[in-house]
Amino acid sequence: MDTVRGLLRRWFDSDLWHSFIASRLTVLAAAVTLLFVLSAALAPLFAPQDPFDPGALNLLDAFTPPLWYPDGQLPFLLGTDDQGRDIFSTILYGSRISLLVGVGAMLMAMAIGVGLGLVSGYVGGALDNFIMRVADVTLSFPALLVAMLINGVVRGVFPNVTHDESALFVLIFSIGISSWPPFARTVRGSTMVERGKEYVQAARIIGRSPAAIMVQHVLPNVMGPVLVIATIGLAISILTEASLSFLGVGMPPTTPSLGTLIRIGNNFLFSGEWWMVVFPGVALAVLILAVNLLGDWLRDALNPKLR
Repeated sequence: MDTVRGLLRRWFDSDLWHSFIASRLTVLAAAVTLLFVLSAALAPLFAPQDPFDPGALNLLDAFTPPLWYPDGQLPFLLGTDDQGRDIFSTILYGSRISLLVGVGAMLMAMAIGVGLGLVSGYVGGALDNFIMRVADVTLSFPALLVAMLINGVVRGVFPNVTHDESALFVLIFSIGISSWPPFARTVRGSTMVERGKEYVQAARIIGRSPAAIMVQHVLPNVMGPVLVIATIGLAISILTEASLSFLGVGMPPTTPSLGTLIRIGNNFLFSGEWWMVVFPGVALAVLILAVNLLGDWLRDALNPKLR
């Protein structure tokens, strides 16, 4: 208990905390991000309808306008889509999938990139050149093509697995496998600086293995830039998932993400049902903007030149 209190006291006394509370825009962005995370995690408690349950849907409720329209009705605050699903409920459940894909892809990219960056920067030589050339090649393939390739491979290797069952895995894997180069390049540069410092030389002299030096000594000192890239990478992963779903290679209509909802609503935009695309689009834009603002603040707060 005393350890927890000590950590909390150090956090609230740190420059990072004071930098955070000094920026009202950053506090607002953090509050919006936290609101999205909590509402997505607790969607069954706040959503008036389970949009993923076909038994809870009624086609007679389809195309119901928002509540402030003369034809609006409770409990459809933001109206319904072509299947009678409540838009507010689909946004809550869709945000859950978008955040799950974004966090999963970002963690995968960070694990691959940090590991390869540590090895590349610490070992150097031919291995360093090989890893960096692989990173260059990876950057040349957009996530869309990678997702389509992996989706085709999954269907070929597992013919009994449908697209609906594999969509979440394909999205996380494809976005994660195409997003690791920024982590690797950043960690490689920081590791090349750290490996020549005295504490690394001392660890070598006392007989520590290269793996132990990289993980226990170098890694903690290169995590600052990684956290910044991870925060911004989360927003990019969510946007990439939305783009893939909008193009039809992402989440299926039965378990829609925010990108899938925008794609479905776009089909009815010119027939007057604007709420089907506007409200999910606004939710996606606000979420990405909030996460990006947090990333910008973290980048400035961890930059020693700006202190």
